Amino acid sequence: MSGRSVNAQEIENKVKNLLSQMTLEEKVGQMTQVDFSVIGDPKEQNAEDQINPAKLEDAVLKHHVGSILNAPLAPDNKAQSVETWRKIMRTVQDAAATTRLKIPLIYGIDAIHGATYTQNSVLFPQAINMAATFNSELAFKEGEITAREVRASGLQWNFSTVMDIGRQPLWPRLWETFGEDVHLATVMGTSYIKGHQGDDFSAADKAPTCLKHYVGYSYPLNGKDRTPAWIGERMLREYFLPTFEAGIKAGSPTVMVNSAEVDGIPGHANHHYLTTILRDELGFKGFTVSDWEDIKRLYTRDKMAASEKEAVKIAVMAGIDMSMVPFDFSFYDLLIDLVKSGEVPMSRIDEAVSRILTVKYQAGLFEPKPLLPVEGNFATAEAIETNRQAARESIILAKNDHNILPLKKDADILVTGPTANLLSVMNGGWTITWQGDAEDLYPQEKLTVLEAIQKKSTGKVTYIGGDAFDAPIDVQKVIEEAKNYDVILLSLGEKPYTETVGNIESLNLDQAQIELANAAIATGKPVVLLTLGGRPRIITSIAERASGVILGFLPGMEGGEAIADILYGDYNPNGKLPVSYPRNTNGITPYDYKPMESFEQNTYNPLYPFGHGLSYTTFETSDLKAEKEKINMGENINVSVKVKNTGALTGKETVLLYINDVAASVTRPNKQLKAFKKVELNPGQTESVSFTLTPHDLSFIGVDLKRIVEPGDFKVMVGNEIVGFTVTK
Repeated sequence: MSGRSVNAQEIENKVKNLLSQMTLEEKVGQMTQVDFSVIGDPKEQNAEDQINPAKLEDAVLKHHVGSILNAPLAPDNKAQSVETWRKIMRTVQDAAATTRLKIPLIYGIDAIHGATYTQNSVLFPQAINMAATFNSELAFKEGEITAREVRASGLQWNFSTVMDIGRQPLWPRLWETFGEDVHLATVMGTSYIKGHQGDDFSAADKAPTCLKHYVGYSYPLNGKDRTPAWIGERMLREYFLPTFEAGIKAGSPTVMVNSAEVDGIPGHANHHYLTTILRDELGFKGFTVSDWEDIKRLYTRDKMAASEKEAVKIAVMAGIDMSMVPFDFSFYDLLIDLVKSGEVPMSRIDEAVSRILTVKYQAGLFEPKPLLPVEGNFATAEAIETNRQAARESIILAKNDHNILPLKKDADILVTGPTANLLSVMNGGWTITWQGDAEDLYPQEKLTVLEAIQKKSTGKVTYIGGDAFDAPIDVQKVIEEAKNYDVILLSLGEKPYTETVGNIESLNLDQAQIELANAAIATGKPVVLLTLGGRPRIITSIAERASGVILGFLPGMEGGEAIADILYGDYNPNGKLPVSYPRNTNGITPYDYKPMESFEQNTYNPLYPFGHGLSYTTFETSDLKAEKEKINMGENINVSVKVKNTGALTGKETVLLYINDVAASVTRPNKQLKAFKKVELNPGQTESVSFTLTPHDLSFIGVDLKRIVEPGDFKVMVGNEIVGFTVTK
């Protein structure tokens, strides 16, 4: 037996023993999670840890709560210093240690691109950008660094990573996903989890992750957050479940539940998804946690329950183990009543509590290790350099007419647009505060795009434009000044947001930005368009007239320097689009479209396709080969291709391998990404890249909703080449 399975048996025995000693109240307390505000006081009234001792005692000793979440100072929930977090954690766990059974609390935080709520932490590019790197090693390192900084803060449980698929560009949480492709999101998400958890997430520098938001949350029909998704079960199994299945296989021990509804059933009431599929099929052994107030909402919002009490019953019986209540003890009181009246069986309570206690044991909370020293584990030079590299690899050069880029260092540049001189626009939501828009709280030593350009330039750099999105930019001044400059950098995009605050009616840019762009282009000077923000806003008419286009999305705290590195050629860009960039606001078709979507009048015609991204050098692929023409059902097949750097500079290229199942009993996408590899090549260098396709890569969800491989012909596509092979019975 491996040490791990002995450990598992040992934990199981400890959980059973502990459970046998617990009262009903102590059990239901474990299932209750409250926001920090339930135990906290505003800073000015209290000690450095901002905790009210009487409120803490009420929560932990009287109501036996098992978990607390969030940063202090709601509703903004501001980042705290490492020292403050450590004090908070010490106070909270000291309180838990005075309870009858001394069960530790598990403290949850949204550390979604680094330790979000700890001041001066290393804040990475957001997930959409990490996907654009097509570099799973960077995702692994981000997981490692994030876990280390979360643990150095004394925190224990990270509400990350988002395994939803980003296939609805209007959705205000698109940027929290790894893009529109199942394979890419699977690889990047599981790499992050492995970095964050290691082989043992009780280690002093590791922490448990949480898969969000199970399942179907990211595909609202109308594009607005927390609104219904209309997904049939076949599509759910084909596109939305595989990433969660992969996260479970990678060892993530907790799952947060979809805040919205799929096919008429709210996520928190869906027994079929939460129990039949998640437990019985996917084999998930950890615990599920509700999202914010979502059990109450079965009554208040969804009108599924006739009372809050009935809402608690529905959710618990559907398979919710822990309720993010978050502001009171209503869940606790109502669930105790439901058990006493026999409406919720004790067996279901024991099941939920066993799962929660198991994760607490696995996380080492019953035998806490000394906290990591801050020195050498927090915001280290190496971690910051990894972050800068992630930012560089995440930025997409989409257009470069007549090699307008890279710019010469002595070029005179007129910089304009609302995103040029803000740090917040490169980070987005969940940065220092929930919405990420408190620019005054950002670390001043980090550079905006404008500041990074000024630092590198030996020419004249002038900025025209306010830092506010709602303040009009002096268009006339831009027109007058332009004649004195070689190039205009036009920096457009969106202000930070997340969740329902970020709901929009259209992907079109604000009119003020369009007018600024038209004026800049009308000057006749070459224009380089830079976009920053969480969604692909419509830039078609601007991009068609600009000489260069850089898609920045949300490159994180080192984004300004990374963009300047690319603008001046100090770094050769290699990011690739993880989503299809729409040409028009309703032209939303993902790259893996069905045959009928390219038939007759229907075409896949994005502004930039999935996988698009230029370099300052050139690459070509050739000699695509499948090792066999025929394979038997159940066999792997090896595929190889040569990639050559045909340009004059060293650069990185991501080789993307797609397959197509030529004819099948369920319509198949024109192509699906099944493998990718990023290689760095010197000028003239050729490398042979090989991939192994497994039966799983050739499979799909069949007519009976089961995953199958059908015999027949398959095509493999890399670059402009196609090879075929046949699967025989």
